[in-house]
Parts: sequence; structure tokens; C-alpha cells
Amino acid sequence: MAYEYAIALSGGIATGKSTVASLLALNGMRVIDADTISHEILDASVDWVEKTFGQEYINGTKVDRAKLGSYIFSHPEAKKTLESFLHPKIKAEIQMRSEKQDSFKFPYLIDIPLFFENSNYDIKESVVVYTPPDIQLERFMKRNGYTKEESLKRIASQMPIDEKKEKATWVIDNSKNLKHLQNEVEQFVQKIKEIYKK
Repeated sequence: MAYEYAIALSGGIATGKSTVASLLALNGMRVIDADTISHEILDASVDWVEKTFGQEYINGTKVDRAKLGSYIFSHPEAKKTLESFLHPKIKAEIQMRSEKQDSFKFPYLIDIPLFFENSNYDIKESVVVYTPPDIQLERFMKRNGYTKEESLKRIASQMPIDEKKEKATWVIDNSKNLKHLQNEVEQFVQKIKEIYKK
């Protein structure tokens, strides 16, 4: 059965989820990354993207993700088309990997950016990487070079981070520096190990 030992790892745009996923892996936790899976599936679907959205979203043999991203964020119908194509494939792949991880009978994380928005996964426990909204906006603008308006539009496409924080089983606070974040991750891993002591 899939997801028996799964913990959903979620957060918002620019809250530091990828960094946390790397730190969790360094601390010996296994992580299934939905983003990586979606990139693999998208790159394997070049023909479909070209046929659906046009040649300008293809760069050589790969999908130009930045260009396609900008387009779908300002075209809700296109976003819907892409998601209805990708999501079932991503879900099937995650389920397959999850069943394999469950056989170890120890918690692992599934990094699902839109875990709370889509309610697509029957996972009981979750951990949210939390950054206060003002810091989230500042980090996103700095990282992506978008205007404030564009950044707010992207952030608004997800559930507010404060709401996710309320829904989560655990919270990893990423409002300070990397050292603080490392401590937060280590404490979280310790808690999980305590709960699942053999």
C-alpha cells in the first residue's frame, strides 16, 4: 500500500523547500521529489508540449521550462491543460516510488509543492517549510529577478503560507539563516526517529 510511512513535505514558493529536502537527505532521510519527477516527465513529453503550446517552448530537445512557466502563469486555460496532462503521470510515478519506500517500514518524505492545494495524496502527516510572507516575497524577487507585481501573482497562485502552517503536523522554520535552518531540520529528524524507534 502506498503512502503508509509517507510524510508530505510542503511549503510555498521561495520558502526554502528544496534546501530543506537536501538537508533532510544529508540527515539520512529518504526524499521523493515531485518537482524532479515532473521535470523528467515534461522533458519526456517534448512532442506533446510542441503540439499543444507551440515550437517556441522547445529548446533543442528539451522543454523551455522558464518560457512555458511564464506563459501558463498568465493563461489559466493553458495551466489547466498542462496540469491535467502532467498530474496523473506524476501521481502514478510517486505512487510507484512510495510503495517501494514503504517496504522499508520507516518514514520518508514526499516533496509535494501543492500538497494542500490539490489534496491529491492520501498522506496523513505533513511538514511545512515556513517563511513569513514578507521574507518569502523578498527571497523570491531576489532569486528570480521578477518584479514585485509578478512575484506577488506567482505567490498568490498558491495557498497562503500561514494557512499551510496551520494545517501541518510539523513546521520547519526558515525565517533566519542557514545555520538556524540546519538546526530546525536536525530537530525534526530527531523527532521522527523518536516516534519510530524500533
